[in-house]
Amino acid sequence: MDAVIHTFKNYLSLIKFSHTIFALPFAVIGFFLGVVQPGFHLEWTLFLKVILCMVFARTSAMAFNRWTDRNLDLRNHRTRNREIPRGIISSGAALFLVLVSSAAFVITTWTINLLCFYLSPVALFVILAYSYTKRFTWLCHLFLGLGLSLAPIGAYLSVTGRFDWIPVFFSFTVLTWVSGFDIIYALQDTEFDREEKLSSIPVAFGKKQALTISSILHLFSVGFLIMAGIFAGFGWLYWTGVIIFSVMMIYQHTLVTPNDLSRVNMAFATTNGFASLLFATLVLTELAMH
Repeated sequence: MDAVIHTFKNYLSLIKFSHTIFALPFAVIGFFLGVVQPGFHLEWTLFLKVILCMVFARTSAMAFNRWTDRNLDLRNHRTRNREIPRGIISSGAALFLVLVSSAAFVITTWTINLLCFYLSPVALFVILAYSYTKRFTWLCHLFLGLGLSLAPIGAYLSVTGRFDWIPVFFSFTVLTWVSGFDIIYALQDTEFDREEKLSSIPVAFGKKQALTISSILHLFSVGFLIMAGIFAGFGWLYWTGVIIFSVMMIYQHTLVTPNDLSRVNMAFATTNGFASLLFATLVLTELAMH
């Protein structure tokens, strides 16, 4: 039993399961935005399917990223202790996990509705293709943001089966928010990426300009939250959430400078995790009151 638990923990580490906290709260927001629309109601079975779709899609994307980057990770001092370079998990096992998770994602969307099922290959293409983007474009950060931004729209579609502006604003929020903090995270590998001829905004524009671009993206993410609040007519709880989210974004940028990257992980994981959870809690409370 101990061996099974240990193996399970290794796979959770491989896919960075704890980082699900970034996009999952926004997927939950998208789901309940659909639930409160006229003519729709809460179905816990459907909610579970949406959560499963998130887990399957993210597992597939992360395992594929680790598989495609296995040789790069081995050469990078920061990443050489990851599971595949260390031989804890074989590259074949990681690829098998990608295939199983992708199939489970598509099958689950088929049980939700036909629109989600038809769009599932598109979603898979986006989240898997990201792993190759840094090999040819510094826009790779935006591609990562695009992949995670599908969560609010997908969750809303699972309930309503139709597109709407409000979840789109939340998706744009996720796109710019994730892209912004991924740029901060990529600062750690600027020298390595340059040596390996990999593309990133820090490589293309330098660390100082990269932080400026990240700040601009986060400014846009707050702007999209404001637009969503105006269009939806949200109340004070929502706007409190927007203020907290904004303060957390500002705080995140005080933690990192071009010459001091010692607190990148705090800016990347801790700050963004709290921002996402606190904002989602307030939005869901707001929706529950209407």
